[in-house]
Amino acid sequence: MDTFLKALPKAELHLHIEGSLEPELMFGLARRNGVDLPYQSVEEVRAAYDFSDLQSFLDLYYQGMAVLQTPRDFHDLAMDYFRRAASEGVVHVDLSFDPQAHLKRGIGLDVQMEGLLGAMDEAERELDLSTGLILSFLRDEPVASAAEVLEQAQPWLDRIDAVGLDSAEMGYPPGPFAEVFRRARELGIPGVAHAGEEGPPEYIQGALDDLQVIRVDHGVRCLEDPGLVRRLKEERVPLTVCPLSNVRLKVVERMTDHPLPRLLAAGLTLTINSDDPAYFGGGVLDNYRACHSAFGWGQETFRQLARNALEAAFMPEARRQALLTELAV
Repeated sequence: MDTFLKALPKAELHLHIEGSLEPELMFGLARRNGVDLPYQSVEEVRAAYDFSDLQSFLDLYYQGMAVLQTPRDFHDLAMDYFRRAASEGVVHVDLSFDPQAHLKRGIGLDVQMEGLLGAMDEAERELDLSTGLILSFLRDEPVASAAEVLEQAQPWLDRIDAVGLDSAEMGYPPGPFAEVFRRARELGIPGVAHAGEEGPPEYIQGALDDLQVIRVDHGVRCLEDPGLVRRLKEERVPLTVCPLSNVRLKVVERMTDHPLPRLLAAGLTLTINSDDPAYFGGGVLDNYRACHSAFGWGQETFRQLARNALEAAFMPEARRQALLTELAV
């Protein structure tokens, strides 16, 4: 089964590129840029990855970003992840990034885009890894800040596949961002949003109704609302579920408690993703492995999950059909 899972052509739809920053690279970039870290060793950083909830993770996540200062840093961050992903059978990545978190540090959007787009082009050339880019807004920052970033991003609209909504969920419903997402649609850019991770099912409903998203990131709390489950099934809204992340952030206590089997039984369109692989215990392959270990799913279940991801990914149709053909072999 492990050989099968590794060979399976997998797409990663829920990946925060800043969350792929491994401690070794963090220390390397800190040395390059003269940044003082509050840790003395890689081991000390890893020991800090014992999170009590989403906010305790976010505190460390934003702290680690301080080492990202130049286009080369963003390039190296992305390529480090792309190489690992490609070696584990990942064929496509929709990567999300948080421009506001960098802009607040004085790192311009041009710096971020130069580094990330350069790495994406390199990955497609050298690794045969297709990529999509999601510009995510921080929901715990003012809506006006999100609107400003969207306007700043206009020179790169042809390279932005979607806008997203992430960061601290509790107390920050999607509704206030409706106008920003409407503006993005006006510019030809669809939306995705984190909802129903720690937040209630109403946040998922809000993401669908107010933001008109085409994918829901996480969404695991939908099971608390049978009507919402029916809607998600009927509209075939993809959920980008991140099982190891859910365990690390105490959404569930252990993998065997995860609602994935119930979500699957409900007929929802599920995909398996890593979220922030450096912090949560591994990439997509590790998440597939964890699901096999916890639930004992057979090959056809994993094929369907992989198929769902390929069908929902932001990629050219010719690439999608080629990968779906590869999956069917």
